This record gives sequence, structure tokens and C-alpha cells, in this order.
Amino acid sequence: MAEDRSIAEHTHLIELQDIYKIYRMGDVEVRANDGISFSIDSGEMVAIVGKSGSGKSTIMNIIGALDVPTEGKYYLDGVDVGSMTDNELAVIRNKQIGFIFQQYNLLPKMNLLKNVELPLLYAGVNDVDRRERALASLEKVGLGDVWKKYPNQLSGGQQQRVSIARALVGRPSLILADEPTGALDSRTSRDVLNFLKELNEEGNTIVIITHDNSIAVEAKRVIQIHDGKVIFDGTAEKYRERVTGK
Repeated sequence: MAEDRSIAEHTHLIELQDIYKIYRMGDVEVRANDGISFSIDSGEMVAIVGKSGSGKSTIMNIIGALDVPTEGKYYLDGVDVGSMTDNELAVIRNKQIGFIFQQYNLLPKMNLLKNVELPLLYAGVNDVDRRERALASLEKVGLGDVWKKYPNQLSGGQQQRVSIARALVGRPSLILADEPTGALDSRTSRDVLNFLKELNEEGNTIVIITHDNSIAVEAKRVIQIHDGKVIFDGTAEKYRERVTGK
């Protein structure tokens, strides 16, 4: 059957087909996404870049199963996500997507271990496995020995590493990073980007949402959004030439 994507010979991890997201403000129709189509394979590191109001945040919400398109199809690992209920979307977010946010979104009254455990708690993982996996995830980002600390005892870069550990702990098929260096100084931003590259080299699929061209070109592939449409989709080298003329 045409709708059964799971038996296709080759299934992209992410596949967007003619995505529209339309809002109505009185008599005005706003097309935040206006016919967006692209695919991303497992193991890629892709930046989706665009200025404020371009539609990049809207497409991020759709990719992250935080919203559904008005029209079009969104498949995640061969499954049609765009037609799911809110409860079904919540399961997808918990089990298949690891989120990294600009402001970290750590809970201040929980120590680092408890913060990283949260996705597993929601997934119903038992106490022993939850602790073991959370400690391993913190160890991976270099914070295994400070798991008892609280977020306000850490630097911004360390807090973002906890956010990355939390994103990794559920073993997701996709890591979605929303302006992951936006709240960091340039040196710490470089450290976080290098760590994301290391994760990608290990086989993790990374999608970075950013307004910053200097961040976008750190990925291997760039998709540029403007006025709700894709206006560029190619290698980071080609995108660098496009924006710098060099």
C-alpha cells in the first residue's frame, strides 16, 4: 500500500512532503510554512537556518512532534507523524527525539542525575535502569563525577552538557537542537558544537535549528528557510560560498 512507509526499500529518517502550516489572524492568512519538502537520512548532521519569522521554528516544531502540519505529510522513520493525536505525539517525543534547548530547560530543584532521568521516568523505565543510564549519559558528557550538583552550581556550558545528556539518555533516533549555543559565549559555543560533531561521528543524527550562519556552516549540510520556503539545500561548503561569496 502506498501509505505503508515501513516496508519501503529505503526509508529516510525524516521526510517532509509539501508541508504547509497556515495560521489565520482575522481575515489574514499567514503561511508560516509554504510547501516545504526535504528528507534527512540517519547519521546526517544538518542545520536548518533562517532569520526570525522565516518559518524555521515552525518546521522545527513539526519535526519535533510538537505540532502538526495544516497540509502535507511528515514521516519519522517511516511512520506518518503528521496525523497523530496529542498522546501519540507525546510518545514520539519521548521515545524517538532528544531535545536540546537554548535555555537548557533544566529543573532547578532537581540535581543533575534527576534532571537527566526525567525522560526515562516518563517512559516508565525502572529505578535501577534509569539511574544506570542517566549516570552513563552524564559520564559521556564529562559530568559523571558531579551528578549530585544542581543546575545553578554549573556554568552555562556545563548546563548545556546536562541538556545534551538528557537528550541522549532515551537513545533517540533524532537529536533536535534548538539554538544550542544561543546562550553561550563564543568559546563555550565552540566546545558544544565540537561535542555535537563528536556525537554525529558516532552515528547520531543531529538537526540544529539556528538563525546564525556561522553556526549553520558547522554542520555537514544546510537547509535555508525564507518566507516559509526552502531556498537552499546543500553542503555546508556551498552554503558558506553562498553567504560569503568566497
